[in-house]
Amino acid sequence: MTESPLPWPKLSSRHDPSLILFRPRWDRLVNPRTSQPMERLVLETPDWVNVVALTDEDELVLVKQFRFGTSRVTIEIPGGMVDRGESHADAARRELREETGYEARAWRYLGAVEPNPAFHDNLCHHWLATGCKRVSEHLELDAGEDIVVYREPLASVAERVRAGEIRHVLVHSALQRVVDLFGVSGARRAD
Repeated sequence: MTESPLPWPKLSSRHDPSLILFRPRWDRLVNPRTSQPMERLVLETPDWVNVVALTDEDELVLVKQFRFGTSRVTIEIPGGMVDRGESHADAARRELREETGYEARAWRYLGAVEPNPAFHDNLCHHWLATGCKRVSEHLELDAGEDIVVYREPLASVAERVRAGEIRHVLVHSALQRVVDLFGVSGARRAD
């Protein structure tokens, strides 16, 4: 086994004003290799969820929405932030319903990833929702959302990823737990 870098001792922390989606925090740390103190930015961010939502017809529920960071419309799976005091399981159910009008018969936790541990302190929890049915045409969108909901055969999703049409890395991470995105067939993985 190879050696691991040592943890950096924290000397102090200070916060900047909240920026809606995250709160900047500056940590003063000591590099254990050089003993040099330095400041590093951490964005305190609520946990996120995303949902691989499948219908009984083996169709994936997808959303198209404009993303401010890339200034383009993206294709994604439903997801969003976990509200304060809310479990990530409840957040997954809420986000699916609010963003798509769908509810699921069964839920399975697929695990979590660190979206960007270089400066984020949160997790993104992946959920698989099966037996999805649309229960409402009314979407409960935030002021900063404008979403189009549609379904696509799960078998075609891997090709859309390989073609660069679905590029959001957290979407890739969740889908890869259900579909072999870079294999030959794009077939659904065993449950």
